[in-house]
Amino acid sequence: MIPLRNCLPYDIIMNDVFVQECPFCKRSNVLIPLKPNDIKDMYGGARKIMLVFPCCHGSLRLIDADQDYLLANRPIRGK
Repeated sequence: MIPLRNCLPYDIIMNDVFVQECPFCKRSNVLIPLKPNDIKDMYGGARKIMLVFPCCHGSLRLIDADQDYLLANRPIRGK
């Protein structure tokens, strides 16, 4: 079972990837430096990516993805 506290929801709008809220500074609608193909390459854990948020420079290691969520290697959301 995938722990939801390690997941970060994302949206793709016009070939840009946004997260609803930064898990560090709580800024909303953050454009992250990933492209849709980067996320597709992560499906099934095939590729790992270090994500640095442009708003506050907080960082996460992304270990997996699906069509709705990015999975980090540590908890990023409250219970």
